[in-house]
Amino acid sequence: MLYARRLLHCQHLTSNDLEHGSYTLSSEALVIKVIFFDYDGVLTCDKTGSLTTQRFLSRHTGISYVELARAFTPYNEALNTGQTTYAEIWPSVCAELNQQIPFALLTRAFESTPANEAMFELARAARHHCAVGIITDNKQDRIDCLKRCQRLDQLFAPIVVSAEVGSMKVAPQIFDRALQLAGVKPDESVFIDNTSENLAAPAALGMRTIYFDDERNDVAGLARSLDTQFGIFIARKTRT
Repeated sequence: MLYARRLLHCQHLTSNDLEHGSYTLSSEALVIKVIFFDYDGVLTCDKTGSLTTQRFLSRHTGISYVELARAFTPYNEALNTGQTTYAEIWPSVCAELNQQIPFALLTRAFESTPANEAMFELARAARHHCAVGIITDNKQDRIDCLKRCQRLDQLFAPIVVSAEVGSMKVAPQIFDRALQLAGVKPDESVFIDNTSENLAAPAALGMRTIYFDDERNDVAGLARSLDTQFGIFIARKTRT
């Protein structure tokens, strides 16, 4: 049964709030139909996708991480909003680095993304209660690659990418699109992200939000949060 026992007056909460009781409950019932996960920093062990990609390229080309970041950063927003692709910027990046890097190495960099296996297990367990999806600021070519190698679309639906929508998580459009695809109202959804700034727009729409501290990576605490606040009980296997 898709249900939740209580409704938070405060929509933006943390696992610590839940564990220590620093929140106010209402008796109003709430049905949660979908949990949306951020990708990098929640479903992965790296805080950002840029970190993963540039670290891999540095290790396999001998170019310093700092130099790679300097070459890629000017294109990051355009990549994340779908205004360009890695294929289009690759010649310019190579020219900036004064080195011809095989484009195929980029695919291997994408594939090196370390999955947060405990979080994937939590998502699998949560799917017994409701749908699970992804909302991510990301490059379309990277997520297309990860859908294949991590089989993301076998577990998550919808998967909503900023590059496809043309808008990032600081604005409401990507969340509106996710809610439309999932066929749910804002207060029937939960969004989990490791960047607090990304929680403002969905909270303003009426979505329930949870901040996940990627440095602590307390997946067991998140499972308790989902149970305590929304009645979504995650089997103990995913809590240990």
